[in-house]
Order: sequence, then structure tokens, then C-alpha cells
Amino acid sequence: MAFQLALPEPWASRGWKAKIRDRERVEPPHVSVIFKTNTWRLSLRTGRFLDKEPPPGDVPAEVIDAVQSHLASLIEAWNQMYPANPVSSASPDKRRSARSRRPSTDD
Repeated sequence: MAFQLALPEPWASRGWKAKIRDRERVEPPHVSVIFKTNTWRLSLRTGRFLDKEPPPGDVPAEVIDAVQSHLASLIEAWNQMYPANPVSSASPDKRRSARSRRPSTDD
């Protein structure tokens, strides 16, 4: 079953969602930020967006901040859903704190 993070108002009532979806066991650990038909994948290992399209700049900073403030519960949910692909499986020197800088697609 998917894990959905409750986003604060006014973002939730405007249609923004943050989920760890089902059937993503082979993908890099991420949370899907969803608005209408657009989905952005935010890495749980690096705190950066995994895709260039749709443009990551379209996600409001407040939504990103809300997701990052619940990073521990998102990582826990991912690890429970996908124990064969845990967030911590990245090499330590490649991991960065998601709070250390704003997510981007550069790098």
C-alpha cells in the first residue's frame, strides 16, 4: 500500500500530494511529489530531483520544505516497503543531507 505524507494547507487543498508509491522497488529511493498530472521524483538519498521534466522549479518551495521536514518518516516508510532497496544502500560519500541544500537537477 502506498504511503502518503499529509501536506500542510493550503497545499493539500490545492491538490498537491507527496507519496511513496507502490511498485517502485527497482527505482532509486524517492518520494513522488504530485500535482494534477505532473509528478516529480525527489531522491531520498540526495534530496535532489531525479528528473528534469517536469521542471523542478514548478514545485513550490513550501511543498519541498514540508517534504524535507518529514524526511525521517519518508525514509522509514520506503525502507519498510522496499527492504531490498533501502535508502542507506548508497555509498556514504555519495549521500548528502537533503536539508543541506535546495533540491536541483544540476549534478
